Amino acid sequence: LDCSKALVMLVLLSLLLMESSRGTQVPVTILTGFLGSGKTTLLNYILNKNHGKKIAVIENEFGEVGVDDVLIQRDNKFKEDELIYDMANGCLCCTVRGDLIDTFRKLMERGDKLDRILIETTGLANPGPVCQTFFVNEEVKAFARIDAVVTVVDAKHIMQHLDEEKEAGVENEAVEQIAFADRIL
Repeated sequence: LDCSKALVMLVLLSLLLMESSRGTQVPVTILTGFLGSGKTTLLNYILNKNHGKKIAVIENEFGEVGVDDVLIQRDNKFKEDELIYDMANGCLCCTVRGDLIDTFRKLMERGDKLDRILIETTGLANPGPVCQTFFVNEEVKAFARIDAVVTVVDAKHIMQHLDEEKEAGVENEAVEQIAFADRIL
């Protein structure tokens, strides 16, 4: 891990872990970016850091290397069919195997007092449908709110992804990820 990447992680971690004073809804950060941009590295860093915050990480299981896979290999106490894992530092790790709304329901049923939720989208995902969930479902709207959409980019390869030509009617995911972002790392 080079110094610039470590600095970015520290800045993002401090940004994500700031106290949120806007209402009772849990703040949600949607983390997106193309394959290999560093999303999972960042989430592993957050999950392994002792920061005193209760953070639920929801990851799309189609990600390159799952956060939960890495952590489960290290700690065999998790059951393979579990959707929500309690981490040693108080965080939760959830894997979306179905509908995002179902995952939110499971988090609500647990009753944990969460400081934040991080959602990692797969590198090939348009973050639009994830964002839309917060506006179309009343349960989710009452429980959580989008605080930020952070897109992680690989500066060396981003232009290649942005310039990639797609068939008519097919979205360029990298363009969509940047368009939805309010923060780009």
